[in-house]
Amino acid sequence: MNALVFNCSPVKNGATAAIAQRIADDLSPHFTVRTVSIGDYSFSFCRGCRSCHTTARCVISDDIPIVIDELAAADVIVFVSPSYWADIPGQFKAFIDRCTPWCDTHEPHASIPEGKKGYTAALRTGGSRRECDRIISSVEHFCGHLHIAPSGSIALCSVENKSDVPGRYEEIDGFCKKIINDTLRSDDL
Repeated sequence: MNALVFNCSPVKNGATAAIAQRIADDLSPHFTVRTVSIGDYSFSFCRGCRSCHTTARCVISDDIPIVIDELAAADVIVFVSPSYWADIPGQFKAFIDRCTPWCDTHEPHASIPEGKKGYTAALRTGGSRRECDRIISSVEHFCGHLHIAPSGSIALCSVENKSDVPGRYEEIDGFCKKIINDTLRSDDL
């Protein structure tokens, strides 16, 4: 089985990347794991032209289809997102906007293969869980329109720097055990 760990932060070596790496390490004995970062790709903002509502294709030619191929190849997708002003980073939101051709919000629409499970790891610097819940909600809403089944989440508050991440390994490891157990259980059915 294939797992994709998606770093939704444009920062490739910060706390979000450290959490994504821990998740990838935990999942790798059970999955073929690929880790990507939103910062690895170059793409433009949605123009709002709505051409995709009638053609199921975007008029812009850039890296979005490459990222869609990554999602399509995975059985399990773990989105790891920090809070940028109480929600997902703008780069990730721009990516979501560009996924409109693959979302079920209009007909015709393109699609990725069905049967995928999506998980969210949300982090923020402050102590209140409310921002993490908002991130989780944004990611799960996106997943629903791609027919990726939202299957679990973790909220990691008070994570300011990469040096804060090792103190959260136990929580992250427990989250990964849930992903592994959910997947193994569904494979046994």
